[in-house]
Amino acid sequence: MWPRTDLTELLGLEHPIVQAPMAGSTTPALAAAVSNAGGLGSLGCGSMSLDDLGDTVAALRAATNRPFNLNFFAHSPPAFDARIDAATRDRLRPFYSELGVAEPPPQDRAPTGPFDDDTLSAVLAIRPAVISFHFGLPAPESVRALRDAGCRVLSSATSVAEARRLDAAGVDAIIAQGWEAGGHRGAFEASADDVGVGTMALVPQVVDAVGVPVIAAGGIADGRGIAAAFALGASGVQMGTAFLSCPEASVSDMHRAALRQARDDDTRLSLAFSGRPARAKNNRYIDAMSRTRDRLPDFPLMYELNEPLRQASVAAGTEDFQFLLYGQAAALNRELPAGELVRALARDAQSLLAAR
Repeated sequence: MWPRTDLTELLGLEHPIVQAPMAGSTTPALAAAVSNAGGLGSLGCGSMSLDDLGDTVAALRAATNRPFNLNFFAHSPPAFDARIDAATRDRLRPFYSELGVAEPPPQDRAPTGPFDDDTLSAVLAIRPAVISFHFGLPAPESVRALRDAGCRVLSSATSVAEARRLDAAGVDAIIAQGWEAGGHRGAFEASADDVGVGTMALVPQVVDAVGVPVIAAGGIADGRGIAAAFALGASGVQMGTAFLSCPEASVSDMHRAALRQARDDDTRLSLAFSGRPARAKNNRYIDAMSRTRDRLPDFPLMYELNEPLRQASVAAGTEDFQFLLYGQAAALNRELPAGELVRALARDAQSLLAAR
């Protein structure tokens, strides 16, 4: 038994374990395996076209009849600034030259945008049990429409102030994401890459500030972390990095190798890849871009400028310009099938909680 069951009852789960969406790394097979094992499988849909969304959800539904979560970005549309774009190209031009790649053509709009009316219509047709958001929430009328359709709405908070805003907006549960988490911080506004609150400090303060279940995220990798989250007042956990080592995850061989060799101190928060702070393995590119705090193009426009560098690094088999996302607890990862991992995490956590 779990010491609190408000989250499992709310979402229809056996175990209060949410697999983080991780756009680009999650697959229908991964999400289905987690859901079938009693957790909440998730798909990162922020960069999908509506056609891809439909096909991906169809594959997921063919593999599970349990609740699953679809995750979307709720950031402000990017504002193109020609001066920032030109200055950033000047910073990157030596890398383009060194790697022998063409500078990307000018592009003043992102290929994919935040959650909009077309996406809302598509999601309402799908009616997932759970929908979650990163970087805030879409318009209030969209949130109401989703809840009226029977979807449970979650969103990430990286501070108590953000958590209070989510609670007032009517979300069903809040993901309190600590600074240790891999991937993009869910902050509502882009912040400096050295600003953040750790999970141990954030979770109990959010629990005290809101009236809905809180899901702890960031640096939780095993049963000990899950038990600690419950001790802090959380009703469940969200884990991302732990699932990257599962065979069902869409992760490159180099990324898997990095996870196997991970240390507690080998990742870094950086805006250099996307324009928003994201925790990834430190490398030459991140290190070089961190030496100045010059403003970068808004998320996700920055991706377009460094994509040729990333592709060249992949082709050369080096980590120098790759975006290898994972959190500070990656060294605790276990290479298990996702369903087996969920069951092991639940068993270990329940054993520790029972011994308290």
